[in-house]
Amino acid sequence: MPRAADQEMPGEQVILKGYYIDLFPYPNEEGAIPLTNVTQEAASGLCSERGKRLCSELEWERACKGPNNHRYEYGESYRAERCGTGVLPVMRPTGIRVSCRSDFGVRDLHGGAWEWTASAWGRGTNSGLVSVRGGNSTEGEVVGRCANARAERPDTASGAIGFRCCAGPPNTVEVVLDIKRGANLELLHRIDKPQLSQILDALPAAANAELGLRSGLSVDHQWLWRPIGNEELYATRLCSGLGRRPACGVAISRTLLGRQSLLAWASSRHWLPSAEVDRDPRDLWLIGGDETGTYQRLVQYRFGAVVVNAEEHRLRESTKKKKKKKKG
Repeated sequence: MPRAADQEMPGEQVILKGYYIDLFPYPNEEGAIPLTNVTQEAASGLCSERGKRLCSELEWERACKGPNNHRYEYGESYRAERCGTGVLPVMRPTGIRVSCRSDFGVRDLHGGAWEWTASAWGRGTNSGLVSVRGGNSTEGEVVGRCANARAERPDTASGAIGFRCCAGPPNTVEVVLDIKRGANLELLHRIDKPQLSQILDALPAAANAELGLRSGLSVDHQWLWRPIGNEELYATRLCSGLGRRPACGVAISRTLLGRQSLLAWASSRHWLPSAEVDRDPRDLWLIGGDETGTYQRLVQYRFGAVVVNAEEHRLRESTKKKKKKKKG
């Protein structure tokens, strides 16, 4: 599932006292165009004029998740048409998308402008940034989640940022994350056997067909890949048929509730693959090859998911000459 590990609390239980939240973005009128181009201070002042206040980001998130703690305001599975997510923010009259509502009845939390909150951006930095919620972008499945947030300068006045108001005693609980980082790619000197067994059990059919019988399986390398803060993935090198015609690849996994959850399988064909991160640690390159030559394969980390791209081949010199000969 999509998730920003360096921005969201990892499933912690948070208790909030009762409060009120406007059903629509300011001016809280169905059919009105939400007000944007205001700084956080100006938005707070407009709420105060109505005897209200800006919502904290966790109050905003609670209103979105509803009583059943949904991932999206309308349920557990992403549906772009519900709130019109997956594109850049577009200003439209509130209430048009009647299905874009939480089970608390709060409307238009996503699909339009981002919304100011009263909360500082407490993700391992004292930069003076604040949290905005909701909004829209081309990464609709990620941005449309109730837990998603973005950092913004409080003095920003943008056509893509509005706000809504809350009332009642403010809840002072905030998102505070200790961002843990380490080497982007680290070779582990010991492979945990129970962990390895879980990885092997989770291999997809394509990997099992390529590797064949496990009796001849060799596991000699495992890397710890840290694409972003607070995220650690395992890249385990698997090979079979060494000494004959090997079949190799890398399994990418994550520890979830004490077990290994497989995220992706990347074949390296007949070569023992090597791995290295790019300047952006979210990009991992695997080097493999077969009879025709070497190739590199880009494995990308994207909001908790792993995408394995197509092979980029580099032909051997002898192969190139043969191909040129044939052309002649």
